Amino acid sequence: MVRITALMDNEPSEHQSLIHEHGLSYLIEREDCRILFDCGASISPWQNARRLGRSVHRLDAVVLSHSHYDHAAGFRDLIELGNGSQLLYTGPGFFTPKFSFDGLLYTDISAGFTADFLVAHDIRHKEVQGLAEIFPGIYLISGFPRTHDFETIPKRFVRQTQAGFVPDDFSDEICMALELEGKLVVLVGCSHPGILNMMQHVRQVLGRPIYAVFGGTHLKEANDERIALTIAQLQEMGLELLGLSHCSGSAAECVAQQTPAVKSCHMSVGKCVFLA
Repeated sequence: MVRITALMDNEPSEHQSLIHEHGLSYLIEREDCRILFDCGASISPWQNARRLGRSVHRLDAVVLSHSHYDHAAGFRDLIELGNGSQLLYTGPGFFTPKFSFDGLLYTDISAGFTADFLVAHDIRHKEVQGLAEIFPGIYLISGFPRTHDFETIPKRFVRQTQAGFVPDDFSDEICMALELEGKLVVLVGCSHPGILNMMQHVRQVLGRPIYAVFGGTHLKEANDERIALTIAQLQEMGLELLGLSHCSGSAAECVAQQTPAVKSCHMSVGKCVFLA
């Protein structure tokens, strides 16, 4: 049995004492391991965990899908509270500074900590190159080929390199896949490389159908045609359950609800799902 709990999301739930804010954090609990996938933007996910009675102390691993603040900045609070794990997984180039650019001004939207912070707290940092099985039947995947031309990255996202500012290709983004009964349950942070690009690659490297997807699909800026096409192609990969969060957008939720072959929900803060 696997329990996935949303410790942070943009939207509130029936548990009205919980804090909701722009960000994402999931706690994955299985009999043999407890893993945190993304850490939100602040201390709030850990306050929510306490109110939910879920421990974030002595976790087996923390995974950060990419280095945007709304997924990674809460990691610093987690560690400074004495919680978390001494093992951190990220994609390559995680510490390259990230910005949003409006044509004149830059906003730093990075994680808010550097590799020195990890050293100071004795945290082992492992970069995921390709495919890594971190626990039996639990995988991290990076390096997503861009096979769908319509899955584009907004031009406002840039990285600061030694050569100056360049478009962010989100080569640091990773996702998590859990194998259940020969099918895959995939957790995504923001899906900046494109949710179809990512899921097609996951299916190819693991050779299993995509049964469920939970997390941010970054379809909030997509039109209805692209959303419908995305869900249809996910269905072809085996999708039966879609738990949208964070940056997915209300339009994507509406289209998903109108697709009878796919069960859909919003994983707002405090909600959880049990999968066997």
